[in-house]
Amino acid sequence: MRSAFAGLFQQRVHECARRGLVDFGVTIGKMATIKRTMIEYLYLGRVAYDEGLRLQAEIARLRLQGQVCNVLLLLEHPPVLTLGRNADHSNVLASDELLARRGVTLHEIDRGGDVTYHGPGQLVGYPIFDLRSLRNASGGRLGPVDFVRLMEEALIRLCGVFGVKAGRIAGLTGVWCGGALGQGSGTEPERKICAIGIHVARGITSHGFAFNVTTDLRDFELIIPCGIPDHPVTSLEREMEQPEKLPGLEAVAHQAARQFGLVFGEPVLAVESLAALRAQAEAAAGAGPEFPAEDTPMRVPAEVERITQRPGHAEDRPVRA
Repeated sequence: MRSAFAGLFQQRVHECARRGLVDFGVTIGKMATIKRTMIEYLYLGRVAYDEGLRLQAEIARLRLQGQVCNVLLLLEHPPVLTLGRNADHSNVLASDELLARRGVTLHEIDRGGDVTYHGPGQLVGYPIFDLRSLRNASGGRLGPVDFVRLMEEALIRLCGVFGVKAGRIAGLTGVWCGGALGQGSGTEPERKICAIGIHVARGITSHGFAFNVTTDLRDFELIIPCGIPDHPVTSLEREMEQPEKLPGLEAVAHQAARQFGLVFGEPVLAVESLAALRAQAEAAAGAGPEFPAEDTPMRVPAEVERITQRPGHAEDRPVRA
């Protein structure tokens, strides 16, 4: 029996396919067997950091309640420094007075990792995903570490779209260029193009990645990025052979969403606005839960049977699903 949510899901897919807003990371046939698993993404432009935190909390709640699919928020922030759970405050090199003069705010947050910078020209991505909806290569549920590795892969591929070779460094999270990963001698240190740090609560991810596109790299002089002093930062603009061909941040965001779909093996849908996403969530809430739920037992537990069964009335046992 198809739920109202399932009908809404399919209606949304067909609508976006007609408008050219859908990019399938899997085939239509495979998608038909998936329940509530797609990536919906929004490009929000420049968003204040506090507002970004509030949006993450709102969408994480909707995802936990099953009112939205996995959501990828793509945006940029005004200048801000963020300190993760394990951050060392000594990695902030600038004084409070200097930060105030530069208009840079400081936030302590619950993601992993040390200190990083967000600012204009940097694509920030917040994947609000339910890890229980995703599977690893062995068919089991995806764990946080595997999730981060897939994020890295999507962003490595994003670099490749623009002709930039990137990869990983063993023991360090993020995406890197140059050094042993590049075409040169490999004697120079690798350069970090993308920082990654996530938070997971009740299976729902938040926070995400900061990918330097046209970021003013001088702002990273305010900190020791990610607490790693011997690796400089870089940007897509600096690494491209023909940076004049680099499109705007919104075009890069759409390409990033496409790479997430390909790597996670999910169809990707562009959502027009937060209002549209909220309307979808409201419609899903009104539809009620699907039945049976994935964690509904297929038979009544023995303890419940013993409580509900009356002696001599075996026919009164609860009907098994």
